Amino acid sequence: MRRIDLPPLWLLGFAVLAWMQGRSLSFGLSLEGWFTDLLSGLLIGGGILLAVLAFVEFRRHRTTVIPHETPSAMVQSGIYKRSRNPIYLGDVLILAGLILRFDAVLSLVLVPVFVWVLERRFILPEENRLRRTFRADFARYERKTRRWI
Repeated sequence: MRRIDLPPLWLLGFAVLAWMQGRSLSFGLSLEGWFTDLLSGLLIGGGILLAVLAFVEFRRHRTTVIPHETPSAMVQSGIYKRSRNPIYLGDVLILAGLILRFDAVLSLVLVPVFVWVLERRFILPEENRLRRTFRADFARYERKTRRWI
């Protein structure tokens, strides 16, 4: 089960829900327009950029990017100086951008639900593993760097 319990699959599931809502249950609500198109592109592009920057840092430190595994190094450089969870932040931005792209106004409520799922299923367990593995280093990092932004 852990092999399929991955954030990209949760993102895909939430995106499919938003797409279905936008196609079949719009109730005449729409945010369609040039500004929404621009904003959705910026959100999706920004989310992808955050994820790529985070992956690069993981590779530089030669540690795992898999959420349920114990890391061999604690990454605090690059984008991780600004956020403890840039990949998850990127996922949230991508979801918000896709919801706007699909013009699925009612699905905007999925964004905070997705944040909650990420925190409960991935972030809190990861932080507990980091706390046990890196103790004082993680405590300093946690005080210095915010969870999201």
